[in-house]
Amino acid sequence: MDQFFQQPLSKTFYRKPTEEVARRMLGKLLVHKSAQGITAGRIVETEAYLFHNDPACHACRGMTARNQAMFGEAGYAYVYLIYGIHYCFNVVAAPPGEGEAVLVRALEPVYGLELMAQRRKTQVKRQLTSGPGKLCQAMAIDKTLNEADLTAGPLFLADDGEEPGEIITTTRIGISVAEDLPLRFYVSGNPYVSRK
Repeated sequence: MDQFFQQPLSKTFYRKPTEEVARRMLGKLLVHKSAQGITAGRIVETEAYLFHNDPACHACRGMTARNQAMFGEAGYAYVYLIYGIHYCFNVVAAPPGEGEAVLVRALEPVYGLELMAQRRKTQVKRQLTSGPGKLCQAMAIDKTLNEADLTAGPLFLADDGEEPGEIITTTRIGISVAEDLPLRFYVSGNPYVSRK
């Protein structure tokens, strides 16, 4: 298990169209080596957010102090706060200047479950990482990791060779505009996929 903790995915993985990156991220491991310990989860649900013709994308109206990470190089983190309490973790995709990213909506916890449970204050495994705010709390992802290089750690994606299985494409959830775009991807039958 230690081997994949040392091998972040390279920049070339992220230098693809954002929708493709969102699909390819399914089954990959999100790993965080924090001062408290290592936690890791398998990505089972993502959503793509596009610069053009996608009013739900934070970058659709141009660069701001909040979203500037989205306009940078692919393979970096974009972390933001919603409702003043929950962090959301995104992976920047597309060429610099395009302003696109992939939201990680859910993980299947695979390593460091005791630490995740402490952070989430629950022993219910299904509740650890089955939503974007939950997984950030469980994995200790916050604004300090905004613009982090995902190819250099301590937060990174890794590939242990496991295939995700059947991938479902559907519309995004939890947004009030552009709900009809088929930009949400998840692993069929996985119990950690978030709910509407």
